Amino acid sequence: MATTTRFRPLRGVRIVSLALNLPGPAALMRLRELGARCLKVEPPGPGTTPTGRPISGDPMGQYDIGAYTVMHEDIRVLQIDLKNERGQAQLARELLRADLLLTSFRPSALVRFGLDWKSLRRSFPQLSLVEIVGAPGARAEEPGHDLTYLAEAGLVTGTTLPPTLLADMAGALMASEAALACVLQARASGKGVHRQVALSQAAEWLALPRSWGLTLPTGAVGGAHAGYRVYRCKDGRVAVAALEPHFARALFQVAGLPEPDARAPFAPQAHEAIAAWALTKTRRQLDALAQAHDIPLYTLARAEKA
Repeated sequence: MATTTRFRPLRGVRIVSLALNLPGPAALMRLRELGARCLKVEPPGPGTTPTGRPISGDPMGQYDIGAYTVMHEDIRVLQIDLKNERGQAQLARELLRADLLLTSFRPSALVRFGLDWKSLRRSFPQLSLVEIVGAPGARAEEPGHDLTYLAEAGLVTGTTLPPTLLADMAGALMASEAALACVLQARASGKGVHRQVALSQAAEWLALPRSWGLTLPTGAVGGAHAGYRVYRCKDGRVAVAALEPHFARALFQVAGLPEPDARAPFAPQAHEAIAAWALTKTRRQLDALAQAHDIPLYTLARAEKA
């Protein structure tokens, strides 16, 4: 019998985050969902809103308040100026009670603020540190963003921007994973733990299927298999994912094709036949066929013209 109690493995864990923009706040959102008590520290914002509320010191809170609001739900936010002694003392008081610090500063900035691992370990031996950086090692000082890391990993294949911020969101997941590992290790050892998460490595992780050839045009999930493609239909598009043999057989059956052997879905004739068949069907008809014959597909509206 399924339980209705939500498991929160980080209940009682206190996390302070200095990480701005997307990866850090997205990671903090995940950690809060796992039960952690989270504090987000931001630099002072550029003034106040017309209602008198302080403007966020996080750039995300200025250029997309909607996304910022979602990520900071149930998270306490403080504006602290780390460039002066008063602000540094205020942060130190928060760190004394914290289990983990999450940052996205360059390593040189952490040193400047006395927040590098060597300094933290001396002042807050109980505290763990998860650093989000752009690239590992000596490259951690280089500027970069989601788009540059995806491009380096071979995930930008034309001039169209990727549909979402893949490296940032994968990096956020890796940072929350690193935080969990730090908490477990610190509980076992009684000492804080340091881990670094690089967005470039998050992009490389996402790119592994491509490096293995799976998502290249010659790969089974890159377009070579007729059962794993996006086709046009009468009133839109259909994303078909009939990759496994039993799904491919069902697709070939409803499309009026002979039962396939292992190589049949890779034949150009199969691609042409399924493309022609899909053009004769509406989205509603395709959805009904999918339900009746247990075929994994999803229908979409017509693609917007660039």
